[in-house]
Parts: sequence; C-alpha cells; structure tokens
Amino acid sequence: MLLTISTTADQATDLGFLLHKHPDKAQSFGQSFGTAHVFYPDAGARRCTAALLLDVDPVKLVRTRGRGTPDFSLGQYVNDRPYAASSLLASAMANVFRTAMRGRCDMRPELAETAIPLEIVLPALPCRGGPGQAERFFAPLGWDVSAVPVPLDPEFAEWGDSRYVTLTLTGRMRLADALNQLYVLLPVLDDAKHYWIAPDEVDKLIRAGEGWLGAHPDRAAITRRYLANRRSLVRAALGRLADAEDAPEDALDPVEVEEEPARADNGTDAEAEAPASLSERRIQAVVQALHDEDARRVIDMGCGSGKLLARLAQDDFFTEIAGTDVSYRALEGAARRLRLDKPRHRPDKRVLDVFQSALTYADERFRGYEAAVLMEVVEHIDPPRLRAMEQVVFGQAKPRVVVVTTPNAEHNVRYEGLAPGAMRHPDHRFEWTRAEFRAWAGRVAEAHGYRVRHVPVGDDDPEVGAPTQMGVFAR
Repeated sequence: MLLTISTTADQATDLGFLLHKHPDKAQSFGQSFGTAHVFYPDAGARRCTAALLLDVDPVKLVRTRGRGTPDFSLGQYVNDRPYAASSLLASAMANVFRTAMRGRCDMRPELAETAIPLEIVLPALPCRGGPGQAERFFAPLGWDVSAVPVPLDPEFAEWGDSRYVTLTLTGRMRLADALNQLYVLLPVLDDAKHYWIAPDEVDKLIRAGEGWLGAHPDRAAITRRYLANRRSLVRAALGRLADAEDAPEDALDPVEVEEEPARADNGTDAEAEAPASLSERRIQAVVQALHDEDARRVIDMGCGSGKLLARLAQDDFFTEIAGTDVSYRALEGAARRLRLDKPRHRPDKRVLDVFQSALTYADERFRGYEAAVLMEVVEHIDPPRLRAMEQVVFGQAKPRVVVVTTPNAEHNVRYEGLAPGAMRHPDHRFEWTRAEFRAWAGRVAEAHGYRVRHVPVGDDDPEVGAPTQMGVFAR
C-alpha cells in the first residue's frame, strides 16, 4: 500500500525537515506486520514528494483479523490488507512519522507551525459509503477532495466499481494536522481495524483529533467508526470532545470525560449519542454562581473560544462582559462566535472586547469588573507560576467575586477511556484532589481577604466526588 505527500512550498525539500526523513536517503522501518519504506521519488526545490510504502507480510495478519471484517471465515486467508490503505497504514504512519505528527521540528520550528501547500495521494483506499463519504469527512477540514472509484476490472465495465477509491487531497495545511487527520480517517473510511479496540483508543483519538475533530460536523460518526461502535468508549470520547473549545491558553481542546460513570458494554450501538456534556453543566454552574453573587460585570480569564462569553451575552442579567486568553487562535474563534468582526450584526453590544493577555502578568485591563471567571484554567499553569497568577487575579485585579473550576483528580477512575494515572488533557500540568483544591483555595482566600465556598459540578459520586470542583471566592 502506498501514500505520497507532495508540496510546492518554497524550498520544497524542507519537507524532509518536517518528516524527519532525509530526501537523499531511502529508509526502512520494521513493523509487527511487515516493513515500511520511506523514500523520495521527487526532491526538487519547487516540488518535493515523500512516499510511504508499506510491505505487508500476510502471514503476520492471521492474528489480526477481527469479526468486523468482511468474510470473517476466510478473512485470515483472503483479504486486501497488503494492497489497500487501512489501519495498517495508519499504524505505520504513527510509527514512522511520530515526531512529525506531534508538530515538532527543532531544525525549522517556524515551518512546523506554518500551513503549506500539500497534495496527498492514496491510490487504493477502502471507502465504505463510496466517494461521497470521503468528501463528507475530508472537505470540512479544508481539503479539495478528489475520490475516483476504482473499477472492479477496467476490461469489464459492466461489473461496476469496487469499494475502493483513488483519493487525492489538495490544500494548505500544517503537515502535522494533515497526518493526524489521515491517522484517524483511514480506518474510519475503511470502517475496520486490524487490532482489538482497547480503552486507550479513546486517548489516541483525542490526541490525534486535537484542533479539528471537536468542530467536525460528523464527529459523532467518525468517533463511532473509529471506536468500532463500542458504546462505552464512544460515549466517553464524545463526552470529552464536547468540551473541545473550553481550554485556556494554548490548549484549545481540553478533553474532560463526560460526567456519567463507565458502564459495562453489553454490545454495540451504532446510534450511541453523547449525553449532556460536563461542559454544559459547568457553564450552568458558573452562571448560577454569578447570579447568586449578584455579579453583573464579568471578565472571563482564559476564555478560549468564547463558549461561556456567548452564554453570558444571552443573559440580560449581565451588563458588561469581556474575555481574555493567551492564545490568539482561541481569540479568533471567540470573536467569530460573538460576531465581533461584524459590528452591525452583533447580537449583543455588552460584549466589550476579547483581548490577548497572560494571567501570570499584571494587566490594567483586568481591573474594573465585579467578577472574574477562571473556568478550567489553573490546571494549565505550571505550579511554580501559580503564585504569579494568584497575585495578578486576587491581589491586583481584585474583583469582588472570583469563580474557579478545575477537574477533580479523584473522579478520573470512573472513566473507562482514561488510562490509570493519566490526566484529562496532555496540557494539564496537574490535577488536584478535593483536599488539594480546598487547601489551595483556603490559602489564597486568607492571603487576599476572600471567603470561599465549594460547589460540586456534575454527579456527586459518594466515593470520589463530582468530576469538576468549583470554588466561589467573595471579598
């Protein structure tokens, strides 16, 4: 099976820096199911093409066949895995291009963050649902999609088309984003995997889908196919994706699991839908706390893409609203959500501004509000910098009310999709237990002249507490 990646960017051979594979060398990498070869059939200054050729050992496939594959009884002996792009190719990509998929390029870091012209070709891609399915999944990501059906036999047109397409994607995109999209969508289009689906597949999906899957119009269908319709895993993944736009600072896709505990999986359910998300319950709790404290002028500190701001703007109780975040990309999303770029069409004039700033540095624009909200923010700050944040928010901005929410680390054991000891998002610097959060909140309140009350958010488990803990500080 073959994958080619081409670019016509200036100094096109810099593609080698991004892939961490030298254009002048052909390299081979052993896989559990064969050998992956990387080489460059074209390496010029104006156009460069990298190829990943996967040579599959059919004998090693015997132990990888699952009941979801076509013709299961013969699947161990007769299959298309050596020839068609599938989860085998996705696994090889994750192994061979691991650093590139993480967006790391120490030699050219600015290039790794830049959208470049790309053309990606897969000559034989199994596509359940036909060419329209490939268009449906890739087009919303910004690709121009060409999915040409492969005939069963060119000599016998009356036989019709096979279930395979020749897929060509063209567009401008970060290479890391393109690779992660392929990693997820190759097995999704094939609708089969060569290995058993385990709970850690949720983490893989969230990691590879960061920055694009949460906003995809077909994220539910993609998630169901990727997780082979295992209901408990699908529910966990969709619940985590529901919070994809709440993260502060540079993490745009926090991945808190949904509030319901894991259940036994008694079968598949292709129609499994996400429950009411923890994100929604958290927003409701924050809004209620602001009402309870009669705080009408509010700044959302770490506003992300503006989900809380949009909710505040819909509530006539609030008279003045602003948001700040260190991530410019998040602020662009907030501005679009609030229609700040279209003053004539803005639904609410009380949203004064969203602006870029860091919570660990004093900023006069933080002053003058009755309340400040830090919703899922503190856990993204390095512990040595927490004191600086405390001084900026509680000591200098000094709003009358501060609302802080953060994950409850004790509740993590309730989620099947979260590995033991793992945190809910790779950008989290820590996650507090209930005792740790109360100790921190008590110290901050005493140091800056506040009282604090604690409110559980989500279902309050009698053993491990609610999934989110909230502290409401009042001077």
